[in-house]
Amino acid sequence: LLGVGGGAGYAIASKVGPTELPQTVAAFHSLVGVAAAATAVGEYVHLTENGPAAIDAVTNTSLYLATWIGGITATGSVVAFGKLNGNLGSAPLQLSGRDQMNMAMGAASLGAFGLFLTNPSPETGLLCLGAATGLSGALGVHMTASIGGADMPVVITVLNSYSGWALCAEGFMLDNPLLTVVGALIGSSGAILTHIMCEAMNRDIMSVLLGGFGTRATSSGEAMVFEGEPTVVTPEMTSEMISDANSIIVVPGYGLCVAKGQYAIADLANKCTKDGKELMASIMQKDLTG
Repeated sequence: LLGVGGGAGYAIASKVGPTELPQTVAAFHSLVGVAAAATAVGEYVHLTENGPAAIDAVTNTSLYLATWIGGITATGSVVAFGKLNGNLGSAPLQLSGRDQMNMAMGAASLGAFGLFLTNPSPETGLLCLGAATGLSGALGVHMTASIGGADMPVVITVLNSYSGWALCAEGFMLDNPLLTVVGALIGSSGAILTHIMCEAMNRDIMSVLLGGFGTRATSSGEAMVFEGEPTVVTPEMTSEMISDANSIIVVPGYGLCVAKGQYAIADLANKCTKDGKELMASIMQKDLTG
Protein backbone atom coordinates (compact mmCIF):
# COMPACT_ATOMS: atom_id res chain seq x y z
CA LEU A 1 0.00 0.00 0.00
CA LEU A 2 2.88 2.34 0.76
CA GLY A 3 4.38 1.64 -2.65
CA VAL A 4 1.06 2.12 -4.44
CA GLY A 5 0.41 5.41 -2.67
CA GLY A 6 3.94 6.65 -3.26
CA GLY A 7 3.79 5.72 -6.93
CA ALA A 8 0.43 7.42 -7.40
CA GLY A 9 1.68 10.54 -5.66
CA TYR A 10 4.79 10.67 -7.83
CA ALA A 11 2.76 10.19 -11.02
CA ILE A 12 0.29 12.93 -10.08
CA ALA A 13 2.93 15.39 -8.93
CA SER A 14 4.98 14.88 -12.11
CA LYS A 15 2.11 16.26 -14.18
CA VAL A 16 1.52 19.33 -12.00
CA GLY A 17 2.86 22.69 -13.14
CA PRO A 18 4.03 25.45 -10.77
CA THR A 19 0.80 27.41 -11.15
CA GLU A 20 -1.26 24.35 -10.20
CA LEU A 21 0.53 23.65 -6.92
CA PRO A 22 -2.01 25.36 -4.59
CA GLN A 23 -4.96 23.27 -5.79
CA THR A 24 -2.80 20.14 -5.78
CA VAL A 25 -1.91 20.76 -2.14
CA ALA A 26 -5.62 21.25 -1.39
CA ALA A 27 -6.48 17.95 -3.06
CA PHE A 28 -3.87 16.07 -1.04
CA HIS A 29 -5.08 17.74 2.17
CA SER A 30 -8.50 16.22 1.55
CA LEU A 31 -6.88 12.77 1.61
CA VAL A 32 -5.25 13.61 4.96
CA GLY A 33 -8.68 14.46 6.36
CA VAL A 34 -10.22 11.24 5.08
CA ALA A 35 -7.34 9.22 6.56
CA ALA A 36 -7.67 10.93 9.96
CA ALA A 37 -11.42 10.34 10.18
CA ALA A 38 -11.20 6.74 8.95
CA THR A 39 -8.37 5.91 11.36
CA ALA A 40 -10.29 7.38 14.31
CA VAL A 41 -13.43 5.39 13.55
CA GLY A 42 -11.45 2.21 13.00
CA GLU A 43 -9.54 2.67 16.25
CA TYR A 44 -12.80 3.25 18.14
CA VAL A 45 -14.26 0.01 16.79
CA HIS A 46 -11.08 -1.80 17.84
CA LEU A 47 -11.03 -0.29 21.35
CA THR A 48 -14.71 -0.97 22.07
CA GLU A 49 -14.21 -4.70 21.59
CA ASN A 50 -13.48 -4.75 25.34
CA GLY A 51 -16.31 -2.35 26.17
CA PRO A 52 -16.47 1.47 25.98
CA ALA A 53 -15.57 1.86 29.66
CA ALA A 54 -12.01 0.74 28.81
CA ILE A 55 -11.39 3.98 26.88
CA ASP A 56 -10.00 6.91 28.92
CA ALA A 57 -11.03 10.54 28.48
CA VAL A 58 -7.85 11.55 26.62
CA THR A 59 -8.31 8.80 24.05
CA ASN A 60 -12.01 9.64 23.65
CA THR A 61 -11.18 13.31 23.10
CA SER A 62 -8.49 12.42 20.56
CA LEU A 63 -10.84 10.08 18.72
CA TYR A 64 -13.55 12.71 18.40
CA LEU A 65 -11.20 15.56 17.45
CA ALA A 66 -9.43 13.47 14.82
CA THR A 67 -12.81 12.60 13.30
CA TRP A 68 -14.17 16.14 13.45
CA ILE A 69 -11.04 17.92 12.19
CA GLY A 70 -10.57 15.23 9.54
CA GLY A 71 -14.09 15.79 8.20
CA ILE A 72 -13.77 19.56 7.94
CA THR A 73 -10.33 19.22 6.35
CA ALA A 74 -11.52 16.70 3.76
CA THR A 75 -14.57 18.58 2.48
CA GLY A 76 -13.08 22.05 2.84
CA SER A 77 -10.06 21.00 0.81
CA VAL A 78 -12.27 19.62 -1.97
CA VAL A 79 -14.13 22.94 -2.23
CA ALA A 80 -10.85 24.89 -2.16
CA PHE A 81 -9.53 22.67 -4.96
CA GLY A 82 -12.67 23.27 -7.01
CA LYS A 83 -12.42 27.04 -6.64
CA LEU A 84 -8.72 27.19 -7.44
CA ASN A 85 -8.99 24.76 -10.33
CA GLY A 86 -11.96 26.54 -11.90
CA ASN A 87 -14.45 23.70 -11.34
CA LEU A 88 -16.45 25.89 -8.96
CA GLY A 89 -17.28 29.58 -9.11
CA SER A 90 -14.86 31.86 -7.27
CA ALA A 91 -17.61 34.09 -5.84
CA PRO A 92 -18.34 33.52 -2.13
CA LEU A 93 -21.53 31.68 -1.23
CA GLN A 94 -23.67 34.29 0.51
CA LEU A 95 -26.59 32.46 2.09
CA SER A 96 -28.82 34.41 4.44
CA GLY A 97 -28.16 33.41 8.02
CA ARG A 98 -24.87 31.71 7.16
CA ASP A 99 -23.31 32.70 10.50
CA GLN A 100 -26.24 31.16 12.36
CA MET A 101 -25.88 27.99 10.26
CA ASN A 102 -22.20 27.72 11.19
CA MET A 103 -22.95 28.28 14.87
CA ALA A 104 -25.76 25.70 14.82
CA MET A 105 -23.48 23.05 13.29
CA GLY A 106 -20.77 23.94 15.80
CA ALA A 107 -23.21 23.64 18.72
CA ALA A 108 -24.49 20.29 17.46
CA SER A 109 -20.88 19.07 17.17
CA LEU A 110 -20.24 20.08 20.79
CA GLY A 111 -23.39 18.25 21.87
CA ALA A 112 -22.28 15.06 20.13
CA PHE A 113 -18.83 15.51 21.70
CA GLY A 114 -20.34 15.72 25.18
CA LEU A 115 -22.36 12.56 24.64
CA PHE A 116 -19.33 10.75 23.24
CA LEU A 117 -17.24 11.58 26.33
CA THR A 118 -19.78 9.83 28.60
CA ASN A 119 -18.64 6.44 27.24
CA PRO A 120 -21.99 5.40 25.75
CA SER A 121 -22.64 2.05 24.11
CA PRO A 122 -20.48 1.28 21.05
CA GLU A 123 -23.50 1.83 18.80
CA THR A 124 -24.19 5.27 20.28
CA GLY A 125 -20.47 6.10 20.13
CA LEU A 126 -20.39 5.28 16.43
CA LEU A 127 -23.45 7.46 15.91
CA CYS A 128 -21.63 10.32 17.66
CA LEU A 129 -18.59 9.85 15.41
CA GLY A 130 -20.89 9.69 12.41
CA ALA A 131 -22.52 12.94 13.50
CA ALA A 132 -19.08 14.50 13.94
CA THR A 133 -18.10 13.44 10.43
CA GLY A 134 -21.33 14.67 8.85
CA LEU A 135 -21.49 17.98 10.73
CA SER A 136 -17.82 18.80 10.22
CA GLY A 137 -18.07 17.82 6.55
CA ALA A 138 -21.03 20.13 6.02
CA LEU A 139 -19.28 22.87 7.99
CA GLY A 140 -16.15 22.50 5.84
CA VAL A 141 -18.18 22.82 2.64
CA HIS A 142 -20.18 25.82 3.83
CA MET A 143 -17.31 27.72 5.44
CA THR A 144 -14.97 27.28 2.47
CA ALA A 145 -17.68 28.05 -0.08
CA SER A 146 -18.45 31.27 1.82
CA ILE A 147 -14.92 32.54 1.10
CA GLY A 148 -14.03 34.13 -2.24
CA GLY A 149 -11.55 32.60 -4.64
CA ALA A 150 -9.00 35.39 -4.04
CA ASP A 151 -8.61 34.17 -0.43
CA MET A 152 -8.20 30.50 -1.35
CA PRO A 153 -4.38 30.54 -0.94
CA VAL A 154 -4.94 31.61 2.68
CA VAL A 155 -7.61 28.92 3.09
CA ILE A 156 -5.07 26.35 1.90
CA THR A 157 -2.73 27.29 4.76
CA VAL A 158 -5.66 27.07 7.20
CA LEU A 159 -6.49 23.57 5.98
CA ASN A 160 -2.80 22.69 6.19
CA SER A 161 -2.92 23.67 9.85
CA TYR A 162 -6.11 21.66 10.38
CA SER A 163 -4.50 18.55 8.88
CA GLY A 164 -1.60 18.94 11.31
CA TRP A 165 -3.87 19.12 14.34
CA ALA A 166 -5.78 16.07 13.09
CA LEU A 167 -2.46 14.23 12.88
CA CYS A 168 -1.58 15.45 16.38
CA ALA A 169 -4.87 14.05 17.71
CA GLU A 170 -4.08 10.73 16.05
CA GLY A 171 -0.75 10.72 17.88
CA PHE A 172 -2.54 10.92 21.23
CA MET A 173 -5.11 8.37 20.07
CA LEU A 174 -2.52 5.81 18.96
CA ASP A 175 0.00 6.69 21.70
CA ASN A 176 2.55 7.56 19.01
CA PRO A 177 4.86 10.48 19.98
CA LEU A 178 6.16 10.86 16.41
CA LEU A 179 2.66 11.54 15.06
CA THR A 180 2.04 14.01 17.87
CA VAL A 181 5.26 15.96 17.29
CA VAL A 182 4.94 16.04 13.49
CA GLY A 183 1.25 17.01 13.73
CA ALA A 184 2.02 19.84 16.15
CA LEU A 185 4.80 21.06 13.83
CA ILE A 186 2.49 21.09 10.79
CA GLY A 187 -0.42 22.60 12.70
CA SER A 188 1.55 25.44 14.29
CA SER A 189 3.55 26.27 11.15
CA GLY A 190 0.33 26.35 9.11
CA ALA A 191 -1.26 28.70 11.64
CA ILE A 192 1.77 31.02 11.59
CA LEU A 193 1.81 31.05 7.78
CA THR A 194 -1.92 31.84 7.76
CA HIS A 195 -1.32 34.84 10.02
CA ILE A 196 1.54 36.09 7.84
CA MET A 197 -0.52 35.76 4.65
CA CYS A 198 -3.54 37.50 6.19
CA GLU A 199 -1.35 40.39 7.29
CA ALA A 200 0.23 40.65 3.82
CA MET A 201 -3.17 40.54 2.08
CA ASN A 202 -4.82 42.86 4.62
CA ARG A 203 -7.44 40.23 5.43
CA ASP A 204 -9.19 39.55 8.72
CA ILE A 205 -7.84 36.23 9.95
CA MET A 206 -10.99 35.42 11.95
CA SER A 207 -13.17 36.06 8.90
CA VAL A 208 -11.04 33.62 6.91
CA LEU A 209 -10.93 31.03 9.67
CA LEU A 210 -14.69 31.15 10.28
CA GLY A 211 -15.83 31.27 6.66
CA GLY A 212 -16.57 34.97 6.37
CA PHE A 213 -18.15 35.18 9.84
CA GLY A 214 -19.30 38.68 10.68
CA THR A 215 -19.40 39.93 7.10
CA ARG A 216 -22.66 40.93 5.44
CA ALA A 217 -24.29 38.30 3.26
CA THR A 218 -25.87 41.02 1.14
CA SER A 219 -24.75 44.62 0.72
CA SER A 220 -27.10 47.51 1.34
CA GLY A 221 -26.93 51.27 1.55
CA GLU A 222 -25.06 53.77 -0.56
CA ALA A 223 -21.85 52.86 -2.33
CA MET A 224 -18.58 54.12 -0.88
CA VAL A 225 -17.42 57.43 -2.34
CA PHE A 226 -13.71 57.60 -3.06
CA GLU A 227 -12.10 61.01 -2.63
CA GLY A 228 -8.93 62.36 -4.18
CA GLU A 229 -7.35 62.11 -7.59
CA PRO A 230 -6.34 58.64 -8.83
CA THR A 231 -2.90 58.05 -10.32
CA VAL A 232 -3.38 56.31 -13.65
CA VAL A 233 -0.51 54.56 -15.42
CA THR A 234 -1.17 53.35 -18.94
CA PRO A 235 0.82 50.65 -20.79
CA GLU A 236 2.40 53.38 -22.91
CA MET A 237 3.54 55.29 -19.81
CA THR A 238 4.91 52.06 -18.35
CA SER A 239 6.96 51.45 -21.50
CA GLU A 240 8.37 54.98 -21.34
CA MET A 241 9.32 54.62 -17.66
CA ILE A 242 11.07 51.29 -18.36
CA SER A 243 12.90 52.85 -21.32
CA ASP A 244 14.10 55.78 -19.20
CA ALA A 245 15.07 53.68 -16.16
CA ASN A 246 18.43 52.09 -15.53
CA SER A 247 17.32 49.86 -12.65
CA ILE A 248 13.95 48.06 -12.56
CA ILE A 249 12.47 45.96 -9.75
CA VAL A 250 9.62 43.51 -10.42
CA VAL A 251 7.56 42.28 -7.45
CA PRO A 252 5.62 39.24 -8.76
CA GLY A 253 2.54 37.94 -7.00
CA TYR A 254 0.26 34.92 -7.15
CA GLY A 255 -1.93 36.56 -9.81
CA LEU A 256 1.01 37.03 -12.16
CA CYS A 257 1.92 33.36 -11.74
CA VAL A 258 -1.63 32.17 -12.45
CA ALA A 259 -1.81 34.40 -15.53
CA LYS A 260 1.52 32.90 -16.71
CA GLY A 261 2.97 36.40 -16.80
CA GLN A 262 6.39 35.04 -15.86
CA TYR A 263 7.12 34.39 -19.53
CA ALA A 264 6.47 38.03 -20.39
CA ILE A 265 8.68 39.08 -17.48
CA ALA A 266 11.45 36.80 -18.78
CA ASP A 267 11.22 38.43 -22.24
CA LEU A 268 11.31 41.86 -20.62
CA ALA A 269 14.36 40.88 -18.58
CA ASN A 270 16.20 39.73 -21.71
CA LYS A 271 15.43 42.99 -23.54
CA CYS A 272 16.46 45.09 -20.55
CA THR A 273 19.72 43.16 -20.18
CA LYS A 274 20.56 43.70 -23.87
CA ASP A 275 19.94 47.44 -23.41
CA GLY A 276 22.29 47.54 -20.43
CA LYS A 277 19.56 47.90 -17.82
CA GLU A 278 19.43 46.07 -14.51
CA LEU A 279 16.19 44.15 -13.81
CA MET A 280 15.67 42.44 -10.47
CA ALA A 281 12.78 40.33 -9.17
CA SER A 282 11.80 40.64 -5.52
CA ILE A 283 9.83 37.80 -3.96
CA MET A 284 8.56 39.69 -0.94
CA GLN A 285 7.69 43.32 -0.39
CA LYS A 286 10.02 43.60 2.60
CA ASP A 287 12.99 42.92 0.30
CA LEU A 288 12.52 46.41 -1.14
CA THR A 289 12.94 48.05 2.27
CA GLY A 290 15.35 45.51 3.76
